[in-house]
Amino acid sequence: MKHRRNFVLVLLLLLLFGNLALASAQAAEKRIALVVGNANYSSGALPTPANDAGLIAQTLQAAGFDVVGVRDLDQDSLRRTFRDFIAKVSAAGPDTVSFIYLSGYGLQLEGENYFVPTDANIARDANVSSESLRVSDYTKPLAALGIKASIVILDGARANLFVKTGPPLAGGLALVEPDRGTLIAFNAAPGTVAPDEAGPYSSYAQALAEMMREGGLPMTDLFNRIRLRVNEITKGAQVPWNASKLDAPFYFFERAPDAPPTQVPPEQTSSIRSKPIRDFDAREAYLAALDRDNLLDYESFLVAYPNDPMARRVRAIVAARREAITWRRSRSVDTPPAYWSYLRRYPRGFHADDARRRLAYLTAALEPPPRFEIITYDVPPPPPEEVVYVERPVLIFDDPDFGFEPPPPPPVFFLPPRPVYFVDLAPPPPPVYAYVLPVPVYVPVPVWVNPPQYVAPPPNNFIYNNIHNTVVINNTTNTVTVTNPAGQSQTISPPVPAPASQPQSPAAGAKSSPAGAAVVGAGVAGAGAAALLAPSLPPSVAPKAIPIQNTTPPNTPPSGQAQPTVTPPANGKPPVAGQPSPTPSPTQPAAPGQAPKTTLPETKAGQPSPGAGGQPLPPTDGKPPVIGQPLPTPSPTQPATPGQAPKPTVPETKAGQPLPFSFAHTNAGSRPTAEADPPRNQTRSAAGYSFADASGSSGTSAEINSSRNQNRTAAARSRRTTAAASKR
Repeated sequence: MKHRRNFVLVLLLLLLFGNLALASAQAAEKRIALVVGNANYSSGALPTPANDAGLIAQTLQAAGFDVVGVRDLDQDSLRRTFRDFIAKVSAAGPDTVSFIYLSGYGLQLEGENYFVPTDANIARDANVSSESLRVSDYTKPLAALGIKASIVILDGARANLFVKTGPPLAGGLALVEPDRGTLIAFNAAPGTVAPDEAGPYSSYAQALAEMMREGGLPMTDLFNRIRLRVNEITKGAQVPWNASKLDAPFYFFERAPDAPPTQVPPEQTSSIRSKPIRDFDAREAYLAALDRDNLLDYESFLVAYPNDPMARRVRAIVAARREAITWRRSRSVDTPPAYWSYLRRYPRGFHADDARRRLAYLTAALEPPPRFEIITYDVPPPPPEEVVYVERPVLIFDDPDFGFEPPPPPPVFFLPPRPVYFVDLAPPPPPVYAYVLPVPVYVPVPVWVNPPQYVAPPPNNFIYNNIHNTVVINNTTNTVTVTNPAGQSQTISPPVPAPASQPQSPAAGAKSSPAGAAVVGAGVAGAGAAALLAPSLPPSVAPKAIPIQNTTPPNTPPSGQAQPTVTPPANGKPPVAGQPSPTPSPTQPAAPGQAPKTTLPETKAGQPSPGAGGQPLPPTDGKPPVIGQPLPTPSPTQPATPGQAPKPTVPETKAGQPLPFSFAHTNAGSRPTAEADPPRNQTRSAAGYSFADASGSSGTSAEINSSRNQNRTAAARSRRTTAAASKR
C-alpha cells in the first residue's frame, strides 16, 4: 500500500510539472514585425525614411522580433505586404505581439489616416483613398485577431506636396482612438507636422530606437521619454503623440537584477513626476506637462505660469489638441449638426474643408444654418488667442512666425542623457539590392539588458543571437567574426552551397512566412554574409529584389534611398568606386530591334542574378572580375571553370533552410565583439562599414567598443572633413 501511494504521488507530480511545462511552452510570446520605409517618391525623395526603417528593424531584431523589412513599395506591393503580414500574425496564435512601423508620407482625410505608396499620384482630395492605404483597414483586422498586443507607429506626419488642386487636406495625421489591445503612436501630434530633417536619421526614429533598447521600460514611460527626447533634439519643433489600450504589460527588454543603478531611483522619479503642475517651477512644469501630454496638464501650466516664455508654445500645443478633439467628436457623430457645430467653432480650422466634404456627402448645407442643435463636446470652445494657431494650412512648432523660445533641457529625473552612440549615429551604407532596407552599424546593447525570457526566439535571427556582441563581416572572404567583450573571437565561414537560380515567386495560397521570401535580406542568392543581418523581404517582393547599379563612392552620404534602377552606361560596365576601371567585356552585335548586350557590375555580395532587371544574360567568359573579389562562376547549369570559386549562395534564415552554423552559443555563453581582415581597407561591423588604415588593420576589439568614432562610414568622415576645410 505504501509503495502504491508513493507511485501515485510521483505520478501526480510528473503530471503537474508536465502541465506546467506545457503551459509555459504554450505561453511563449511570439514577436512579429513589419517595417516599411518609403523614401523614393515620384514627387521627390525623402532623406530619412529608409534609414529610419533600417534602424528600427535592427532594434526589433535584437528584441526578439521576427522582422519583415522593406523599402520603397508601390501600391500593389504595399497592399500585398500588409495582407501577408496579417495572415502571418493570424497563424502565430493568441500569444503574439505584432509591431508595425511605417515611415514615409502620411495623410489624413475626413478623420482617417493614410500611408502613401511611392507611386501615388494624388493631385486632389478624391485621389487619396484610391492612391494610398487607409491604415485602419489593416489595424482593425489585427485588433480583431485577439492577439496579446498590437503596436502601430506612423512616422509619417510630414509637410507634403500632394493635393495641389481643389480644397486642401488637413495637415499631419488625424487623432484616432486605438482599438482594444492596440497602441498607436505618431511622430508628431495630431494636426501638426515634423520639421524637415536632412538625416541620416530622423529625430523620432533615433529616440524610438534609443528608448526601445532601455531595459524594463513600460510602454507608457517609453513613449513619454520619446516625446521628451524628440522635443529636446528638435528644440521644441516636434511633439510626438501616442494613445494606448493595451491589455497586458509589454517590455522590449528587461533589466538584469545586477544592472548598474540608475542615476535617479525609480521611486524618486515616480514621486517627482506625479506632482501637480503648480508644484513645479516654470522650467520643470513645462517638461512635466509635456511628459503627461494631456489637455488638462497643459492648461494647468497656462494657469500657473501664464507669462512664462514657454506659455506661448504650450498654448499652440493646446490649440492643436483642442481642435483635434473637437473634430474627432464631430466625425464620430457624423451628422450635419455635428459638422455645423464644428464649423461654428472653427470656420477656418484645420478640418473645415473635411467638414464641408462630409456635408456634401450627406447632401446638407455647407454652412451652419441660423438654428440647429449643437452637439456637446468634452472641451470648451477655443479662446481667441488660440485661433491664430489653427487657421494655418500647416502647424509646425518651429514656425518662425511664432518666435517661440526653445524649451529648457530636461533634468535627469525626467530624462537621462543620450547614450554616446546615439549622439552622432553614423549613416548606413547604401543597400546593394532593390527593396532591401539599409543596415546600420549595430551597437550591442549593454550586457545587463536582455529580451524577456518568455519570448520565443525568432528563427535564425543573427542580431538576436548576438545582441551583446560586436560583429565584423568580411565581404571579400565571406566570413563573419564574432568577438565577445572579453576579447574571445571566432571567425566562421558560411558554407558555399551550389549556385542557385533566380528566386521563384511564392506558390499561390502559400502561407505568409519568411520562408516565402526565399532569401534573407537581399532577396536573391549570392548576397554574401552581410545579408545575414538584414530582415527578410515580404514574399511578394523578394523575387523583384535585383542588384542595384551603384557608382556612388562609398564615402558619399545617401540622400534618400533612391529606388534602384539597372541602367548601365554606354560602355556596359560602370567603374567600381575606389577600384581601377575594369576592362570592357566583349560585346556582341545586337540583333535587329534589340539593344546591345551589356553586363551588370559586380556587387559587394557577388554577381547579380542573370537577366535581372530585363538585362540580357552576360557571356560566360566576357565578365571581368572586380578587384578583390573571387572570379564569378558561369551560369548555375554549367560547372565552374578551373581556378574559379563557385558563386556563394547565402543560407536562408528566419524560416526556410536553417543556417548550417549558429552564433547563439559562441564560447559557451560568453558574449562575443570583433576583428577581421578588412576587404579593400574596409570592414563591416555588425551591419555598417568602418574604414581601416592603409595597411589593412582594422583595430582592436577595445578600440571598436570604446569609441563612438569607430564603426562610422566614410560618409560621416567626409562630411566632417569638408566642414573643417570650409571653416579654414
